[in-house]
Amino acid sequence: MSDLVIRRLLVDLKTPIGRHWNGGDAFRTALFNALSFSFPAGEQFFIDSVRLGVQMLTDDQRNAFDAEVRGFIGQEATHRRVHALFNEHLQGQGLVNAWEPRIVHRLRRLDGVTPRAWLGATAATEHLTAILATYLLSPRCPALEGTEHRLRDLWHWHASEELEHRSTAFDLFRAVGGSEVWRRRMFFIVSFHFSADLTRQTVNNLRRDGTLWRWSTWRSGAQVLFGHDGLLRACFGPWRRYLAADFHPAQDDGSAGARWLADHAALAPPVVAPGT
Repeated sequence: MSDLVIRRLLVDLKTPIGRHWNGGDAFRTALFNALSFSFPAGEQFFIDSVRLGVQMLTDDQRNAFDAEVRGFIGQEATHRRVHALFNEHLQGQGLVNAWEPRIVHRLRRLDGVTPRAWLGATAATEHLTAILATYLLSPRCPALEGTEHRLRDLWHWHASEELEHRSTAFDLFRAVGGSEVWRRRMFFIVSFHFSADLTRQTVNNLRRDGTLWRWSTWRSGAQVLFGHDGLLRACFGPWRRYLAADFHPAQDDGSAGARWLADHAALAPPVVAPGT
């Protein structure tokens, strides 16, 4: 078990965000805007999943998980709030969040289903976000190149905390008796929906932005996704590792997130000290 720090992010989210805030690049901006649109509902689902899972534990197990779960919930609640503020700027620019209603619709289908399924979906999604977080924090990552400091800090902070709590839902899934068959099955289901929804929302953002059919948009998309340091090339190996029988999130290197949080302690100071 590990104690997780709940932090507040001291980044200005009142100042308007540029239409192409991600280095002036329409595709990269649309892609990250799509991700942000998924976070408020997604983070709430993670919180609800962990709360339901804890109720299935024995008293001894619950005591062992208590501090980590409180930290996990606090971090995810902060992510939800910050991205809700970020999304207000996007909606003010005329973008429409079509991803969130699909998340809500799918969650209704989980009503009454065992919390193991909720935790399996959460553990799978947390692995996808940890993969993306590792990629964003890599010094070779071009995905946020040219972005103004406050917004790059927002995404790096979120990425760092995702790495910090990447094992929580996975460990809970195992603690409540989640099977390896369902762990892999949920991962395939989540991966399919996540990639399909991310694509749809990105295209929707570009269409509303009026940049969908520009050559520069498609060229950037090819570079971001398939280039030498592109997202898909960098992330396929880590994605596949989740399917290994002996996989655990802690096997992946989370040191980039720990370094960022240590180097930016004044930007993201603790709200609640670990274990309190």
